[in-house]
This record gives sequence, C-alpha cells and structure tokens, in this order.
Amino acid sequence: MEKNEKTVNFLKVINFDYPKWIPAIVGLMPATWFKYKEELEKIVLSHPTLFSNYKKNDFSKIKLSIDYKKGKWVDIWGVTWENLEEGLVGAPVENLAPLKNWDNFEKFVAPDPLKYDWYGNEIDWAKIKKDIETEKSKGNLAGGGLVHGSMYMRLYYLRGFTNFMIDVATKEPKLDRLIKIVLDYNLTLIEKWIEVGVEIMYFGDDLGQQKNLPISPKDWRYYLKPCFQKMYGRCKEKNIYTYQHTDGYILDIIPDLIECGLNVLNPQIRPNTLKGIEKYCKKKIAIVLDLDRQLFPFATKKQLQDHIQQAIDTLALPEGGLILSAECEPDVPLENIETICETFEKFGCRGM
Repeated sequence: MEKNEKTVNFLKVINFDYPKWIPAIVGLMPATWFKYKEELEKIVLSHPTLFSNYKKNDFSKIKLSIDYKKGKWVDIWGVTWENLEEGLVGAPVENLAPLKNWDNFEKFVAPDPLKYDWYGNEIDWAKIKKDIETEKSKGNLAGGGLVHGSMYMRLYYLRGFTNFMIDVATKEPKLDRLIKIVLDYNLTLIEKWIEVGVEIMYFGDDLGQQKNLPISPKDWRYYLKPCFQKMYGRCKEKNIYTYQHTDGYILDIIPDLIECGLNVLNPQIRPNTLKGIEKYCKKKIAIVLDLDRQLFPFATKKQLQDHIQQAIDTLALPEGGLILSAECEPDVPLENIETICETFEKFGCRGM
C-alpha cells in the first residue's frame, strides 16, 4: 500500500533520505486540556499544520484510561499505582511492590501477555489486526508496541526501586530469573505484533535519571543490554522499525542502543545536553528530540525561540534524522504553547 505524504516524510527522516520538512510534535496532556479547554483549542485550531487531525470540540471527548485517573489501581502484574492529579500518569507505590519480598517469588506467575492488557482487559487481537490493516489502507505506518516501563522499569515496579538497586549491587541470583520472566513476556507480545502486521514497534522505558544512569553502564550491559538486543533484534529480522522513548540521562548507553539495532531514539535534551546528543546521535541514529519541558513553564518568548532554534541549528541535517517534540503539561502557560507552535512553523516544521 502506498504511503501518504506525512508517512513518506517520516520514513525519509528516520532513514536519512532527505525529507522535505522536520516533523514536530506538540504534546498536550489531558490535564493540560482540562485546565485550558477552549483557550487551548483556539491555539490548536490556529495551527492546522501541526494539528491536522484535530477537530473542534475533540478535547471534550477525552476519555481517560485508569492510569490517568486520580486514585489507586492495580495493574495486571499486581503493581499498585497512585495518581494524584487527573489527566497525568501516577507512580507505583514502592512499599506495595508485589515482589518486595523474594519469599513471594516462587509462587509468582506472570500474566498471560496474549490474553490481557496492562489494565487487565481482554485483548481483541482480531480487532487490532483489522485496525492495522485500516491504518495501512490510509497510507499510515502501522504501529504497535509494549506499554511504557516494559523492561527495566517493570523490574523495579515488581521489586521496588530500592530493592532492585540492591539486587543489582549484590548480583542477586533471583534477579536473572525475574529478568527472563519479563523478557519472555515482552518477546511473546512482540511476536504477536509481528503476526498481526505491525510496521513499527514502540518501546518506552525511562532508562536514566536527571543526571546519571541509575545503575552503572557495566551493570546495564550485563543485565539489560541482552534484553534490548533480543527485542530490537526480532523486529529487525522482520524489517520492522524500532522506536525507543526514554527519559533521563542515557549518553553512556546510546552507542549500545544503536548497536542493539534501534532505529529511532527519543532522548531528553536537559539531562543529556544538546552537545551530548550531538556527539552521540548526530548522523548515527534518528532522534525525536524531547525539548526542555522543565524550561517551558518559566521561559520567556525569546528563550523558547532561542531554545528551538539552537536545537535545529545543532542537529538538523539535509539528510534528516531529526524530529522535534514539545510536551506541554498543565504548568506551561498558554502563551508559551503558542510560542512553541509559532516557532516550529517559522522553521517549516509540520505535524507527524
């Protein structure tokens, strides 16, 4: 099936094949919509090149999955989550981690990856396959993937962050078995996505912290690199693109992710710095650059304009390899959202 113009441009970006424009994403969280409503809609409707799929009053039809609702809930792995603000995602409750005590491990059974989703809902793979065929018929790139936090983060969701750090430091033998359980679950899902015809696989795992990796590069390569090699590798065997979102500092392991076969990396600019991303990514891997969302709430108009221009001046190439992303949470003023949109358009950016 012939791809549409946006999809062709995206593929040219990630394959370094001279795209016509730099794609740009302005991410608006549900909580941002709840705060600003019609005022935000006015901005969105005035920038159709960035929000081509948005229709008037779409914001009023937002339906939240349970992880975006306020309160506590338990996922299919038995992890308890708590969310303090409607429209944003919460965090796992560490002292309720299902494997906080290794004594529970022997009777621990992983959920069925093909029967239930992360929320515990039964998966309709026939519908998913039909939806994928529909996307392809529209000329879109059919995507699938694993839920955010599917590998590294799931390990500490299950054990609790502190316990997981101790496991790594002490080379706890049970950790190898737990990693295999999680990896096998993910690989089973990847095989199913391949079977139903996916063309790009999305992975989400926040591998870094604000200023460093949570575990040493050496330990990451021992425990986690083989997992990413197998997950990306299976996709690569089937000519399926791989996209990895990851918050936090990851400079030390970017070469490893590339070596594992990753096609598109979504790094954050603040912890990794523009200079660091240029050094490790430019001409080496396509990136969806997560612009500085910690700057957005406080920046002046000029600071935002300079920030975006500097990113483009440093990382843009005629061959491609760059997509810009600006996630706007409810602490970002409306005028700053407007400035981000205007600046993207100034440089000829268009939506995905």
